[in-house]
Amino acid sequence: MHSSAVFLIEFGAIILGLGLLGRLAARLSFSPIPLYLLAGLAFGEGGLLPLGASEEFVAIGAEIGVVLLLLMLGLEYTASDLVSNLRTQYPAGIVDATLNALPGAVMALLLGWGPIAAVVLAGITWISSSGVIAKVLGDLGRIGNRETPVILSILVLEDLSMAVYLPVVTALLAGTGLAAGSVTLAVALGVAGLVLLLAVRFGRHISRFVSSDDPEKLLLVVLGLTLLVAGVAQQLQVSAAVGAFLVGIALSGEVAEGAHNLLAPLRDLFAAVFFVFFGLHTDPASIPPVLLPALALAVVTTLTKIATGYWAARRAGISAKGRWRAGGTLVARGEFSIVIAGLAVTAGIDSDLGPLATAYVLILVVLGPLTARYTEPVARRLTALGGRRTAPAAAGTAARDTPLAEDTEPALRDQDTVGRS
Repeated sequence: MHSSAVFLIEFGAIILGLGLLGRLAARLSFSPIPLYLLAGLAFGEGGLLPLGASEEFVAIGAEIGVVLLLLMLGLEYTASDLVSNLRTQYPAGIVDATLNALPGAVMALLLGWGPIAAVVLAGITWISSSGVIAKVLGDLGRIGNRETPVILSILVLEDLSMAVYLPVVTALLAGTGLAAGSVTLAVALGVAGLVLLLAVRFGRHISRFVSSDDPEKLLLVVLGLTLLVAGVAQQLQVSAAVGAFLVGIALSGEVAEGAHNLLAPLRDLFAAVFFVFFGLHTDPASIPPVLLPALALAVVTTLTKIATGYWAARRAGISAKGRWRAGGTLVARGEFSIVIAGLAVTAGIDSDLGPLATAYVLILVVLGPLTARYTEPVARRLTALGGRRTAPAAAGTAARDTPLAEDTEPALRDQDTVGRS
């Protein structure tokens, strides 16, 4: 009885604390993820008040949190949308992977962590936070902007890449041989391809089977199916997260919308628990030694993400303002980076990788909303300043026109701000 009471007290305090932190983050208009991570650091190993009785339950809740994060992400897209994005935006996906994965891999090798850690850190620096970015787009009133489809396409391609990347990382961390790793990857690709095929051809039938007018039944069927598929995927050494993502893709229409509304509170609860759990297993004393590498990595990958978004938006014919906005919006890292780091920490790949990932995500999850808001005006001012310095003094009229070059595209400029509040 005593241990049960302690568990209820600890877990209740965690949930209450997360709720208060979420309110604080909402008032300050930024993502609550860094506050959740800090809470985990405060009450984990080496923290102010280590938890004991509720840790096992928190670990289970963290696994459910990852599954629900990926399920909800999959519900945002239809299979046809994914196929279309693959066909039209794959060059942007290649540029994104190259520019943003390489810094992480190079940093791991420079720190002497080895090739497996290099693959892990490459994934951490590559993947943007879909959750944070979606919130930022809504907060800034940019859902209807012309650059927003470009941003979403890059996020979709990153999410799809996880269906290949996560099984590879899982196999590498498990220490399986080349043959076993190849089998795991083949299974993952086969399952992903099969689900996409079924979703494209039989999506309506699958959604009709799951559909129910009763919210309780719909919630139970979707949640049960997701956990079942996630468990089977993990048993096959694919990834529970990928399994959940593919279930989300397979559902569409009213079923997807209804499931999204029902599962959103559960997603928020268990996702918060997941971030706390990651912080619980990171000793705060281990962060200062890796703070400089994390800061250097954050600076480099902020620039590479901005370059990625700028290039992709330019390729799509977006004007200069929209290109800078696209680049600045993609900077935030979050849930996927922590998921990847969590796999490595659980496998014991390197004691410094978890702290570095925590510091890195904390920096960019705070910086991301700021770059989304200010990259375009800062770039515009710098461009104007450079134009004034290089223009000949005699060419006063030309010099005055240089900062206003954007105004020569009035149609594009107006379309770029459609839907802004």
